[in-house]
Amino acid sequence: PSLIDDDDDDDEDDEEDSEWTLRKCSAAGLDIISGKYESKILDALLPPLHEKLNSQDWLVRESAILAAGAIATGCVQGLIEKNYLPALLDHLVKHMVRDPKPLVRSITCWTLSRYAKWVCEQPPQLYLPSTVEGLLNSILDSNKKVQEAACSAFATLEEEARLLLVPYLEVILKFLTQAFVTYQARNLLVLYDALGSLADSVEGALNQPQLIQLLMPPLIQRWNAIADTDKALFPLLECLTSIVQALGSGFEPYTPPVFKRCVNLVQNTLALQAQASAAGGAAPPGLADAADDEFIVCSLDLISGLAEGLESSIESLVGSSNLLPLLVQCCQHRASEVRQSAFALVGDLAKACIVHLRPHLPTLLPLMTVNLNPEHISVCNNACWAIGEIAVQVRTEMQQVAPTMMQPLVAILRRRQLTKSLLDNTAITVGRMVYVSPEFLAAQVHEFIQPLCETLCGIRDDVEKEDAFKGLVMMVQRNPQGVVDSFDYLCRAFCSWKSPAEHPEVFAQLGA
Repeated sequence: PSLIDDDDDDDEDDEEDSEWTLRKCSAAGLDIISGKYESKILDALLPPLHEKLNSQDWLVRESAILAAGAIATGCVQGLIEKNYLPALLDHLVKHMVRDPKPLVRSITCWTLSRYAKWVCEQPPQLYLPSTVEGLLNSILDSNKKVQEAACSAFATLEEEARLLLVPYLEVILKFLTQAFVTYQARNLLVLYDALGSLADSVEGALNQPQLIQLLMPPLIQRWNAIADTDKALFPLLECLTSIVQALGSGFEPYTPPVFKRCVNLVQNTLALQAQASAAGGAAPPGLADAADDEFIVCSLDLISGLAEGLESSIESLVGSSNLLPLLVQCCQHRASEVRQSAFALVGDLAKACIVHLRPHLPTLLPLMTVNLNPEHISVCNNACWAIGEIAVQVRTEMQQVAPTMMQPLVAILRRRQLTKSLLDNTAITVGRMVYVSPEFLAAQVHEFIQPLCETLCGIRDDVEKEDAFKGLVMMVQRNPQGVVDSFDYLCRAFCSWKSPAEHPEVFAQLGA
């Protein structure tokens, strides 16, 4: 078989990228060998690699660039020791991204992404500017496969560079938003991903008027152009979720229509699914795609982003909508992915506008308790976190349900083999529950003090950990006898708190 296919033919529907070719097998084999033998292979590999990178034959050049990317993970330390990377990066960004052959340009983008971590570890003036420039120019390449490779590579660079990209934000947005003019369906997916990754990486630095004016018009244009039943909405909704969280108050002018459409998407999808259920599982003719769970999931996630980014500013929109009854339905949905997003939104609304959530708590709290089942880790995790967020908002109103909720929470805490995220959230929620209902729960302290303290030791210092420690202190105050046999666990937990000086009142309570 041929080692390579010349992809000068720019067919949007070409499927060759998904084929497992001899060329790809060779690159994968080299990746495995470099991972196993690391720098030991460099003395034999680098001379022919260097020669082929400068070959006049584009097929040979491409193979060398692919090989350079394949060894990036396994041989990077040896390449650093041999001081090979500066010349390699310089060659790639000055020559290979401008190569006449599209496949050479696209594989160059991939190889640059493989060294993104090293680029970002160097002084920011050395290699980052030229790498950013090379990839941005490739994003506007005339060849669709080069565009796709460049966008994917730039997303990788964004994740590594993070705030190092802040000085380049304006030029980055000019290139990325210009791509909306020429990109077609397939490449719009990677463009959304690059924009979402940028927002995740630079966060609040994106909230500047001149940057928002560059970023939002093409996104809103796409938002208005896509029908409610078109699955092309999914990646756009995901992209907007990241952007909302980064912009915060800067997104406020766009919030009302976005919020309203998300609520409508949830409502319409639930209605279509109800029709399908009544008809024995078949969606109405021509509307099978519109009944996809992802319409609900992506819409709930974007509303969560609005709640997180805008905080209490979203209160009036929630109050004037039918979001909460729909959210109750979503918390009972058959699909775990829908329940996962629904419980995350419950937690975000608890922080942003508990006044609207409170009337629905008699229904929501039992639903969350039922979903404290580690069989669906992500659903359980979000339900657990939401319970904790509600507890700190309504406080004593949780006393009646606290004993019922503590049983599954303690059971999770005792299962030490579960994921760290779930155990951390459970420990924080248990601490918060005890903090708001100490009289009811202190008598049970002997049942969970050890796993609670073990888990708290591994949690970073933040307001959630502070809440958990407040609960821990109140338990000790009300039932000191219950922690005597676990005193060493208690001491280790408090020693894990790196910034206790910022919270002297907690230790004052412990000594009282």
